[in-house]
Amino acid sequence: MFTTGIEGPACDAMGNLYAVNFSTKHTIGKVTPDGEGSLFLQLPEGATGNAIRFSRSGTMYIADYTGHRILKADMTTKEVSVFVHEPTMNQPNDLAVTWKETWFASDPNWKQGDGQLWRIDRNGRCVLLEAGMGTTNGIEVSSDERTLYVNETVQRRIWKYDLSERDEISNKRLFYEFADYGLDGMRCDMTGNLYVTRYGKGTIAVLSPDGLLVREVALTGKLCTNVTFGGADGCTCYVTVADTGAIESFRTDIPGRCWALWKQDNGNKIK
Repeated sequence: MFTTGIEGPACDAMGNLYAVNFSTKHTIGKVTPDGEGSLFLQLPEGATGNAIRFSRSGTMYIADYTGHRILKADMTTKEVSVFVHEPTMNQPNDLAVTWKETWFASDPNWKQGDGQLWRIDRNGRCVLLEAGMGTTNGIEVSSDERTLYVNETVQRRIWKYDLSERDEISNKRLFYEFADYGLDGMRCDMTGNLYVTRYGKGTIAVLSPDGLLVREVALTGKLCTNVTFGGADGCTCYVTVADTGAIESFRTDIPGRCWALWKQDNGNKIK
């Protein structure tokens, strides 16, 4: 169903799974909880999706790396509009969001081998938080929203920042560094473990909040691009895999933070 450009998995509140590049480029596909796939929407001309994330209000946000912008889609009308168009962005790659809908975006420049980090408020106003990083890619907010994680694909590093109540970052430090293979998308579970796609190795590395490698989950394909949580209890991990154009899944004991955002009545409590 999906091309080898499959990326950006995200689940809505009903348990439907979405990913980019369904059958052809410039599309978003939808997979129901029963496994039925279909074309959900066609992106505007010149747009190619990479990451998909949902806000708590149910709007879909899409990192458009060829259009150098972030789009948003109304889930009822399927109308796509521009949320952010920042001329100094390279190729917005992945997105993270807080409970109160402050956004963070990774922004690599693959040709130069460096990258940037952005914060975006709910009205689409951008602030450049850091430039001159490595090839920024996977990005995630911790379950308690006190930490922001950003990885660098080529450099194989994950950085950790303190995140304030005003969504300001500070105290950057190295969280984990891998000796081999690339890194791509990341997601946290509700106890703070970080799930990291090991591009080329075909595994999901699970890191504890203390930066210890808890386990690695082997996949069938090798080029895993991103991961998300869904299912009725939030304990199913869905992984997009580029070399097979497939979505693989495995079970965990702990629900994912992205799933739990649909269930929370404040930043830390699940109904």
